[in-house]
Amino acid sequence: MYRGSQSERRCVTPAHPARQGQAHSVTCYLTMDARTDNEPVIHVFRDIDFRITSDDVLRAMKIRRVAPSLERLATELVEKANEAARPKALCRVSFIEDRTDDTLTVENQIFTSRVLRQNLEGIQRVFPFVATCGTELEHLMPDRTDLMASYCLDTIMMLAVQKARRHLEKYLKATYSLGQISRMAPGSLEDWPLQEQRPLFDLLDDVERQIGVRLTDKCLMIPIKSVSGIYFPTEVRFESCQLCSRANCPGRRAAFDAEATARYGI
Repeated sequence: MYRGSQSERRCVTPAHPARQGQAHSVTCYLTMDARTDNEPVIHVFRDIDFRITSDDVLRAMKIRRVAPSLERLATELVEKANEAARPKALCRVSFIEDRTDDTLTVENQIFTSRVLRQNLEGIQRVFPFVATCGTELEHLMPDRTDLMASYCLDTIMMLAVQKARRHLEKYLKATYSLGQISRMAPGSLEDWPLQEQRPLFDLLDDVERQIGVRLTDKCLMIPIKSVSGIYFPTEVRFESCQLCSRANCPGRRAAFDAEATARYGI
């Protein structure tokens, strides 16, 4: 059994049609209540351990020559962040109900993406999620006019959301006996635009109340250092960067693959 921070498991309706008549007992490890498996399960993580050092931050900032003043600043902010930070994550165990050439229906929510549709060929169970650095870190520095201090805090927040996402990945692999998993995020490709955040958030049921993340009118997430998407099992790891030709992208995780773009038909 996975031994990370506790997750809240709660059940929501409606039941998935493909699983009706196949109910069996599920134990909620937070409350030890018996749940029936004909209701989807949402895992909520609000107590993810987060400890970093100033070296972690300075290394992530990728500054060649670190001035003593920056080192002192990083040390000060890290001390505050280690005390205040509460990274969080949320995911729902979901099932694909219908497919067309370029759409998927997941628990009554329709997602439009040819790439997502192809990646989930033959897959029935997926894990829509949101992970965040939490709202607590934003208040460490109310005045963001100091650009270097702002950059340092943004880096800390980035490390916090990465911790939340990796914690969730580890939990999913251990709990659901998954080998390799990949993820896609709305807005990562033109094929799956940022507006697809709306059905994703509807699927996850009041994300702001559960982990403090809300959508703006333009479908951006607040706190900004938050990530969302759908995790799915895969034999060959997929990265959206493979299908993006943008040059000099600081967040690139894989090289552009023109052959893959042709295979996906985008």
